[in-house]
Amino acid sequence: MPRRLRGHLRRPSLVVWRHVALRHRKPGEAVRRYGESTSGSRHRVAGQTARGRSLTGLQGFEELGRGDVPRRRNRSTLGLRPRPNDHGPNYPCRVDTVPRTRYAKNGDINIAYQVVGDGPFDLVYVPGFISHLEAAWELPYFAAFRGRLASFSRLIVFDKRGTGLSDRGVSWPTFEERMDDVRAVMDAAGSERAALLGISEGGPMCMLFAATYPDRVSSVTLCGTFAVGFDPAETESPEADAELLEADLDWVESSWGTGVVLPTFIEGLAPDERQREIVGRFERHAASPGATRLNLAMNAEIDVRAVLPAIRVPALVIHHVGDPLVPIRGARAVAEQIPNAKLVELPGDFHLSARPEAIAAMLDPVEEFLTGASHHQEVDRVLATVVFTDIVASTERAATLGDHAWHRLLDDHDRAVRREIDRFRGREIKTTGDGFFAAFDGPARGIRCARAIADSARQLGVEVRAGVHTGECEVRGDDLAGMAVHIGARVSGLAAADEVLVSGTVKDLVVGSGLAFTDRGSHTLKGVPGTWHLYAVDPC
Repeated sequence: MPRRLRGHLRRPSLVVWRHVALRHRKPGEAVRRYGESTSGSRHRVAGQTARGRSLTGLQGFEELGRGDVPRRRNRSTLGLRPRPNDHGPNYPCRVDTVPRTRYAKNGDINIAYQVVGDGPFDLVYVPGFISHLEAAWELPYFAAFRGRLASFSRLIVFDKRGTGLSDRGVSWPTFEERMDDVRAVMDAAGSERAALLGISEGGPMCMLFAATYPDRVSSVTLCGTFAVGFDPAETESPEADAELLEADLDWVESSWGTGVVLPTFIEGLAPDERQREIVGRFERHAASPGATRLNLAMNAEIDVRAVLPAIRVPALVIHHVGDPLVPIRGARAVAEQIPNAKLVELPGDFHLSARPEAIAAMLDPVEEFLTGASHHQEVDRVLATVVFTDIVASTERAATLGDHAWHRLLDDHDRAVRREIDRFRGREIKTTGDGFFAAFDGPARGIRCARAIADSARQLGVEVRAGVHTGECEVRGDDLAGMAVHIGARVSGLAAADEVLVSGTVKDLVVGSGLAFTDRGSHTLKGVPGTWHLYAVDPC
């Protein structure tokens, strides 16, 4: 993430772009807010349940052409097969065949949509600022997210006008036009009434649609979203913010299509070079650089706060407490203003996350809210010591060595790490870029392994840092998930070069082991409640 964008993400207001939008309005033109006149809990993300039901849920999708009247079909399995766990998060299944894309007509505009699943009710998924129906299935995050929704509903997904497979080259749509597009898609899909689910920038339209067409909406779910794009009361220096915003938009436009922009919104979306290439292709397919810039800039116009009290359908608001793009106070305000809305606050210091456990954490309450029950397989839980390692200053080192030498060094590093994990009876869970995530059945073994990895890396001419924590973890196939894993990763992020940092829990569990520690004080771990006392392991 570039320095300027990181700085912008730390702003108290969310990444929506009012200042640039104001520059594009006509002289004397007011910024209109909606409601004013023009004058004045646990689920496996993919795999099989005990009953053998595919949780990717890609079943019963309809192979209908344009102009056909959609109808439910017998269940049929979309091509799924085990996905090798060689890159990125552990998604047990991948999609080999995507649902057929169809088109709904709204006036002269064609809106692309797909129908996935054959659940007992319709669910309309409103995406964030960009999307591409077919390219999305190449990305495990989008496939897992949509597949989980389709496992308990008849899922209707679409590309907003100006993006993806819908008509391009159109003027930027108003909320009214977007609502008309959704109605056209619902009509074409044969959906008289549906639940709405809005992600990020898709949320405000869902709020307005639910208040405007309550007879067509059974409920509304809002994930990581907001009601107001920009509130002048939240900034002390509009001029400085405008300059920072302009720099951020310049970076977005110049970097679009390289696979580095979307991961700033979705944590873990591109954990390695291969996934970055796929994400870059998705960005290029979804929208042009200029359209993306305009989209983000025009988000500053959003303000649907006036309509929130008029939403009379059941509402669920889900938000990560440490979201750097959309502060949690915005979600709390939305939940307070929508009558009888339910607010679910999730741990995490990200906007959205591609990690399987994060997807499950977000969609578990969604399924329970929409169905009244969560049909997940009860996962096993185990006490484990988790160890996270990564190479310090890897980007700079790679630039100095060059690609060939750097990849050779990485191979040597990976062999050394795996050798130490085996020696201390650990289990490799996954690789994380240039680091590792491993688990051990005892904290002392985990610490000694981390120290041995640091020593081995030093002999190779690189420095690593490591974090160790012990806690109860959820067992999800070959993966581990849960708060203990999240804490371990955060502890690792605070470690210095050639340092093994452990939580106070770990230190207390290894009394009598002969290991010595240096107090590093109390810290707040992003996305984790409370403060945590951390200790550095003294060299042997």
